[in-house]
Amino acid sequence: MNDVDARMDRLRRAARYRYQQLVDSEIERGSLDPDEVREERRLLKAADVAAHARAQIEEAERRGVFEGNPYHGKPLPGIDGQHDPDWWIKAKIEREDIRGIAPPALALRTEDAELDGALDALSTEADVRDVLVDFNARVKEARRQLLGGPPVVTPLREVDAEVARWRERREARLASAAQAAQALRQQERPRRWWRRRS
Repeated sequence: MNDVDARMDRLRRAARYRYQQLVDSEIERGSLDPDEVREERRLLKAADVAAHARAQIEEAERRGVFEGNPYHGKPLPGIDGQHDPDWWIKAKIEREDIRGIAPPALALRTEDAELDGALDALSTEADVRDVLVDFNARVKEARRQLLGGPPVVTPLREVDAEVARWRERREARLASAAQAAQALRQQERPRRWWRRRS
């Protein structure tokens, strides 16, 4: 803080002190209502805090503190007007992709949404069947337990139907990969500068 800012700060504090003395003496004489004065002081204090915050932000901008900040001049993400007391833990779970601490109903819902991708990463039908049988067993167990929390609404997966869908997706992937490889080979084949006449 430079000398001019320090002097202005001292003047503001002195003016506030003098104003409070004058108001207190008027209250003692009975010419002012104490409730009105309290409300006015509260409003002045709020305005003073807002002015102080604005001054601090302007000073930081002059010093270049906000340079390179991706949110400079933009609203903060995740502020939708509703207060959530657990915002910080939800943000940490999402940011660090923490798993395994959710209630079984939520964990199974998330796993169900990602199950097709996990099955597509497997290479044998036996592995796909094992994963589906395990998933169904955990869904049944979660439905049996009465531990509280949200209800388990995740549906069971039909093993044979899911294996058939996995097979179809795999064949489609293999066919598209073969087409892409053939197209690549054709591009790499050198062109002849002469043509055969038929």
